[in-house]
Amino acid sequence: MSESTGVVSAPGARAATSGIFITLEGGDGSGKSTQAELLAEWLRERARTVMRTREPGGTDVGDAVREIVLHHRGHIAPRAEALLYAADRAHHIATAVRPALERGEVVIQDRYLDSSVAYQGVGRVLDADEIRNLSLWAAEGLLPDVTILLDLDETVARARLDAARTRYDRLEAEKSEFHARVRAAYLDLAAAEPERFLVLDAAAPVAEIAAAIRARIEPLL
Repeated sequence: MSESTGVVSAPGARAATSGIFITLEGGDGSGKSTQAELLAEWLRERARTVMRTREPGGTDVGDAVREIVLHHRGHIAPRAEALLYAADRAHHIATAVRPALERGEVVIQDRYLDSSVAYQGVGRVLDADEIRNLSLWAAEGLLPDVTILLDLDETVARARLDAARTRYDRLEAEKSEFHARVRAAYLDLAAAEPERFLVLDAAAPVAEIAAAIRARIEPLL
């Protein structure tokens, strides 16, 4: 637990499934989408059925929530924002992720409950434990087998976004202090659950990161 963020990574139940649940976490601009696609290609070459998904989103309901939380013009109260993410998560896990896992598929997901703890909890200065417990309740205790954290200094991440974006979403547009809190929260979460997290330097070459991810996933296959 970090004294600066107050993040506590309390244990959550991992439902028994036959598939593999992999999540990618990190700040905006850390390369999650690139690594998710490379991992999916590698797994498909090994004859694994892969579902790529994301939060918020991943379902019709989730896409509607995504439009609100990322592109709504105007203020959204922090607790309302957290509840919107939790509602998306409850529907997404129940209707998309859990069924895929029960079919034996590999689910690769861009963002999950750790994002809520980092962004809506620590970033918005809400209680991180409350946000985590809300997320676990929404997901009926489902935790990933592996969480890949792509760690990147927020100034480097901002430079990447500046080069790639003409318009920022609500979270990308937050000030550097917000993104620094989010990064610290992620690192605290990873330190509290080293058996679940793989922390990688997102400034490293793409191929090097991909190789490290494959090495972590291969024993699960």
